[in-house]
This record gives sequence, C-alpha cells and structure tokens, in this order.
Amino acid sequence: MTWRPESERSDWTDLDLLTRDEARQRLAQEITETERLLPNAGPETRELHETRLRALREAAADLDGTTKP
Repeated sequence: MTWRPESERSDWTDLDLLTRDEARQRLAQEITETERLLPNAGPETRELHETRLRALREAAADLDGTTKP
C-alpha cells in the first residue's frame, strides 16, 4: 500500500463492511443470545439486557425499513 497523507486517503480504506444480509444475521444472533440471557438475569443486569435487547430490535427494524418515524 502506498503511503498517502491523511487528507488524500479514502474513507473506505481498510474498513470491514457488512452487507445488509450479514448485518441482519448478526443482529438476529445477538437478539437471540440476549433473549436467552434475560430470564436468568439478576436485578443488577436485567436492565442492561433489556436496554440492549431494545436497541438491537430497533437496529434490526431500522435495517429492514420498518422503523416508524
């Protein structure tokens, strides 16, 4: 790779980009894992898992274009 000043580098250089399908798969896996952990979560972690699950579901809905404005 040729050295270039920061101002001339592409924003996309060396990024590991996901396709929408890959992103959907990863979100679905994370949702499933978080749902699995939630029933056994103690009071100190329950809110964290619930917040994470909400965020994952919102990201999945946004990716699918089903988020309400």
